[in-house]
Amino acid sequence: MTELTLHNAPQSTCSQRVRYTLHAKGLPFEEKRLDLFSGDQLKADYLQLNPNGVVPTLEDGGAVIIDSAVVMEYLDETRPDPALSPADPVARAEMRSMMRFIDEVPTPAVRVPSYNLAFLPHFRAMSEEDFQALCDSKPLRREFLMKMGRTGFPQQEMDEATGRLRRGVERTADWLQASGGPWIMGGKMTLADVSIMPVIVRLDDIGMDTLWDAHSGVARWFEAIRATPAFGKTYYFGSLLTEKYPHLAERFAKPGSAA
Repeated sequence: MTELTLHNAPQSTCSQRVRYTLHAKGLPFEEKRLDLFSGDQLKADYLQLNPNGVVPTLEDGGAVIIDSAVVMEYLDETRPDPALSPADPVARAEMRSMMRFIDEVPTPAVRVPSYNLAFLPHFRAMSEEDFQALCDSKPLRREFLMKMGRTGFPQQEMDEATGRLRRGVERTADWLQASGGPWIMGGKMTLADVSIMPVIVRLDDIGMDTLWDAHSGVARWFEAIRATPAFGKTYYFGSLLTEKYPHLAERFAKPGSAA
C-alpha cells in the first residue's frame, strides 16, 4: 500500500502540477479522481479533508496537505530526491517569488477562458435556482461563479484575463532569457517550471498559443517540458479540455490532428 493518496481531477490545472511533481520524483501514489461536475469535491467526506472544496488534496499517511503550491513544496521538502528547489536559500526565495506571481496572475486568469469555452454549456442548462445553489455550495469559488453567471464572463472580463495571461507569458519569457534556459532558473528544472506548466498547456489546448508567438524561448521551454517522462504520465488521456469536450476538439483542432 502506498503512503501517498492524491485526490484530484484530470482536467484541473492545479491537480496537473501536483501529478507532475509526483511523477517527476518517481513517487508511487494512489490516485482518486473526482468528478467536479458531479460535485465530488463538495461531498461531506471530501470536505473533511479539504474544507475549501477544491482539488487537489494530498494524504501522506495521517497528514492531509491542501493547496497545490503547498503540496508541491511539501513533497520537495519531504522527498527531496530529485530536488525541484534550489539548495541556495536566496535562489529558493527567488523561486518562491516566481511561484507567487504565477499563482496571483496567470493561474486564476486562465480559469476565465476555460470556463467560458468549456464549462458554460453545463451552467446554461441549469435553472437559476440550481445555479445559485451551486454557487452557494462553493466554499472558495462562490464569487467567481457568481461573476460568470449562466451567460458567461463578459468580454471585458475576458480581455482582462487575456491581459494577465499575456503578462504571465512575458514574465516567463523574461525569466528564461535572464537564466539562459532551458528552464526558468537555468540548467535545472524547479517548481517554478512545474507551476506555470499547466497554464501554458491549457493555453495551447484552447487555441491561445499565439500569446507566445513573439517569445521563442517559451516555445522551446514548452517543447522541453513536454519531452520529459513525467509529462506523458501527468497528461493521460482526458486531462485536456479538448479530450473531454468534443465541441472544443473540433474548434481547436490543430493541422494534421485526427479531430
